[in-house]
Amino acid sequence: MSASVGTRVLICMGTSGLAAGADRVLETFIRELARRNDEKTVQKKIIFKSVGDRGIFRDTLVDVLETGRERIRYDRITPGKVSRIVEEHLLGGIPVADYLAGDIYEKFFRGQSRRVLANCGEIDPESLDEYIENGGYEGLNRILNELCPDEVTEIIKESGIRGRGGAGFPTGLKWAFAAKKDSPEKYIICNADEGDPGAFMDRSVLEGDPFAVLEGMSIAGYATGASQGYVYVRAEYPLAIQRLKKAIETAYDRKYLGPDIMERGFSFDISIREGAGAFVCGEETSLIRSIEGERGMPRPRPPYPANKGLFGKPTVINNVETLANIPIIIRHGSDYFQTVGKERSTGTKVFALAGKVKNTGLVEVPMGTTIREVIFGPGGGMLSPRSGFKAVQMGGPSGGCLPMDCLDTSIDYESITETGAIMGSGGMIVMDESTCMVDIARYFIGFTASESCGKCPPCREGLTKMLHILDSIVEGKGSRSDITELERLALLIKKTALCGLGNTAPNPVLTTLKYFPEEYNIHVTEKRCPAHVCPALIKYRIMKENCSKCGLCRKACPVNAIQWERGNYATIDLKKCIQCRSCIEVCDFSAIE
Repeated sequence: MSASVGTRVLICMGTSGLAAGADRVLETFIRELARRNDEKTVQKKIIFKSVGDRGIFRDTLVDVLETGRERIRYDRITPGKVSRIVEEHLLGGIPVADYLAGDIYEKFFRGQSRRVLANCGEIDPESLDEYIENGGYEGLNRILNELCPDEVTEIIKESGIRGRGGAGFPTGLKWAFAAKKDSPEKYIICNADEGDPGAFMDRSVLEGDPFAVLEGMSIAGYATGASQGYVYVRAEYPLAIQRLKKAIETAYDRKYLGPDIMERGFSFDISIREGAGAFVCGEETSLIRSIEGERGMPRPRPPYPANKGLFGKPTVINNVETLANIPIIIRHGSDYFQTVGKERSTGTKVFALAGKVKNTGLVEVPMGTTIREVIFGPGGGMLSPRSGFKAVQMGGPSGGCLPMDCLDTSIDYESITETGAIMGSGGMIVMDESTCMVDIARYFIGFTASESCGKCPPCREGLTKMLHILDSIVEGKGSRSDITELERLALLIKKTALCGLGNTAPNPVLTTLKYFPEEYNIHVTEKRCPAHVCPALIKYRIMKENCSKCGLCRKACPVNAIQWERGNYATIDLKKCIQCRSCIEVCDFSAIE
């Protein structure tokens, strides 16, 4: 819909928005306008548009765009708030001050460079026309009319883009390897198997701008000589799959997919393959086996997929964010792509910012931005002013936990790797002083151990052994020798595991041992958890000097472990206490420690 037509109301309806009731908000808007079906309503020409999530999670987000007027942003809109917006703003022309988002948008987007996410939250993800109006398919049109395949690959090389899915391998080089192979069949695979806890970059792009990924795959197909593409997406992303299917159908109907695209003699097909949610299938050789109908298990490399991949044919595998960058590079040129970033880490990177920060959501920043600038810029700083920053987990469950001293680390592939963490696909989980670093390492090792395919002994046996040691430490049964054994196993697995999952799985332990050794020592020598997280190492007591004798703690206790009578101090039966913290949360006098 053209920006000059009437009033447009944009409602964010990605997974986040729908979970908050965005569909009901839209229904209420339509119903309220229908109820006021008068001459003023008709003259207004109000158009409602469903868009993807914009990145900041304060749902439901509603933006009102009127020709010649400043954009008005509302957040946390519920069906009950719609009537006032319709009456006072859409029909009356006066924004509802009570519901305005305020300056949170400016703070969140300041310092960002939104390229991959430019269309997310701005266009209807199911509208090919809107995608084209915003520069969509200009890249594909350019290469089919002006460039030979080798020239396309050269532009991607010159841009310096590296894979955004984890390892950071140069994308143009990967394409060149596949292009050189003489084979009648070649494949392009979009890896949308986003399995990291706390990561939602790929999901949001597929929900908010699916045509960009399809165009990127088509350009990759032209450059490498591939004629078939597959999007491997986890079944836990139903909305992404729904919108992707719709985009593929529309692209076929409009001749942007299929035989003789744009009547230039290039043919390319795309199909969807749904994964069952195995974390190991994010590893490219496991993903290939899954598409082939086999159990997702990695195989040794070489040969690499670019030489021998899907069905034994040359195959290029790029993740969602990498492919969404391709149309931008072709449309604007490699020089434009390099206007942000660093020499060996060009362009932008999307991060899923989660944890103990004020503003959680998707952040797209230039490579070279520091971790501090992300957390205290778009992230808004720590969620609670009383609990300071302690660590940030970079790179998902196979990443590393970095302390305060690493906050000024540049976000680029080399600098992050030097810290012991990895860039990964872009997860960034912020932790405060209430986090136990031993327990967090145990959580991530537990995740990777359960997700191991079991093919190689280092990963299958080693991770399980590490988990048992960590369990012992947090239960108060650990010793100094356990810490030594934990590090030995971590280094051994890192060197000998078959695939990338096993090679990087020990990172949370290695980084917490490196940056937070005192927490491990206190757990095993003093049998105490400094963060008061590990239940077996916690004993609760009530300090009489602070107790107000109110009895709220007794009411909050789910197991009746607290005795209290009116006018008397409360006491805790340690044999019954399950260390659930309910009493601490209701006590306003800091009487329980």
